[in-house]
Amino acid sequence: MKYIRYAILGLIAIVLVSVALANRQPVELALLPEGLADIAGMNFAVTLPLYAVIFAGIVAGLLIGFLWEWMREHKHRAEMRRQSREAHKLKREVKRLKGEKHGQDDVLALLD
Repeated sequence: MKYIRYAILGLIAIVLVSVALANRQPVELALLPEGLADIAGMNFAVTLPLYAVIFAGIVAGLLIGFLWEWMREHKHRAEMRRQSREAHKLKREVKRLKGEKHGQDDVLALLD
């Protein structure tokens, strides 16, 4: 199983390197379109290789997806914590009640 994982990671690395080599041309990323930049009087722009833009988009999408899923599952984690606390409280109560039972009459203890 470990070798399959390494093979898949190797394939992904080969694909990423080939994409990077095929998309080395520089592109300019601008904060605003040209019309809005003229009105605002400023425009932040940076020149990057295209593969960096592609990989940054993939990473940003993954991070947004992970954050979205973490927020979506918050109610399930909160419910699980609540149930865990309740189960722990009930276990303590059962332990306490069993301790009280031993102090009862011997005849009543035999009936249980």
